[in-house]
Amino acid sequence: MSHTTQVPHRRPVPDHTAVPTAPPRERRRPSSQQWAAWAFLTPVTLYLALFYAYPLYRNLDLSLRNYTVRSFVQGDAPFTGLANYRTVFDDPTFAPALFHTVVFTAVCLFFQYAIGLALAVFFNQHFRLSATLRALFLVPWLLPLIVSASTWSWMLNSDSGVVNAALHAVGIDPVNWLTSPSWSLTSVIIANIWIGVPFNLVVLYSGLQSIPAGLYEAAALDGAGAWRRFWSITFPLLRPVSAITLLLGLVYTLKVFDIIWIMTKGGPADSSTTFATWSYQLGFGNLLPAFGPGAAVGNLLVIAALAFGLVYVRVQRKQALA
Repeated sequence: MSHTTQVPHRRPVPDHTAVPTAPPRERRRPSSQQWAAWAFLTPVTLYLALFYAYPLYRNLDLSLRNYTVRSFVQGDAPFTGLANYRTVFDDPTFAPALFHTVVFTAVCLFFQYAIGLALAVFFNQHFRLSATLRALFLVPWLLPLIVSASTWSWMLNSDSGVVNAALHAVGIDPVNWLTSPSWSLTSVIIANIWIGVPFNLVVLYSGLQSIPAGLYEAAALDGAGAWRRFWSITFPLLRPVSAITLLLGLVYTLKVFDIIWIMTKGGPADSSTTFATWSYQLGFGNLLPAFGPGAAVGNLLVIAALAFGLVYVRVQRKQALA
C-alpha cells in the first residue's frame, strides 16, 4: 500500500517592495484667488510690454538696420548687423563722450551721496524745525527739470549771472561757465548735483530711521564718539540702503539729457557731450538724422545700466547667503 505525501499549501508572501500606483490626479482648476492674481498681473504685464519691452526691441532694431527718413516711415530698412556700432566706435566723438559720461556720472554720484548722507545724519537729530528744513530741501527735486536747468543757466550766465556777480564782489574775475570748454562740464555737474541731493536725502534718511537707537546709546556708554558711532554703526547698517540709492542714482545719471541740453547743448566744441546728448544729436539734431548710430549709442547706455544692475543683484545675493 503506497502512501502519498501531501505538500502543504503555502500562502503567497506579499511583496512590500512594490511601489503602489497612485490613482491619476484630476487637473485642478484655477481658484478664484489665482484668477484674481492674474487679473492684477495683466495690466502690469501689458504696461511693461508696451512701454519697456517694445521700445527696447525697436531701439535694438534701429541699431541693426540702415534707417533713413524714408525707410523709417515705410519700414524697409536693410539689415546691416553691427555696422552702426562700428560707425559709433570709429567716430572721433566717441572717446570724449565716453570720458565725459564717466566723469559726469562718477562725480555726480559721489557728491550727491556724500551731501545727501551728511544732510540725512544732520536731520536725524530731530531738532526744532527739522521737518520744515527737510521739506525745503525737497524743492529742487520737485521742480521740473526744464525750470531747474533754465535757472542754473541764468545764474551761471557770463554777463548777468548772479554767480559771476558774487565772484566780482569778492575780487575774483568772472568765469565763462557755459561758454568755455574748460568749465561747461563742471557747470552741468554742479546743476545735476543740486537736483539729485534731495533724492539721496530722502532715501538715506528713511534708512536711518530703521537703525535702533539703542545701538547708539550702548556705543555712547562705551565711550564712542560721534565719528566712531558713524563709522561703526550708521555706515555699516546703512549699506543695503546705500547700495540701492547708488544704483538708482547711477541709472538716472547715465541718462541725464535735459539739464545738459538746456544749459550747454553738449558744447562748446563737444566739451560737455555725453552719450545721452550724443544719441539725441545723431538721431534728431541734424537735417539728415542717423537713426542707426543714435540708437546704437542709446543701447550702450542700456547695456551699462544693465551691467551695473546685474552686479548689484549678485552682490545682494552673496550678502543674503553669507
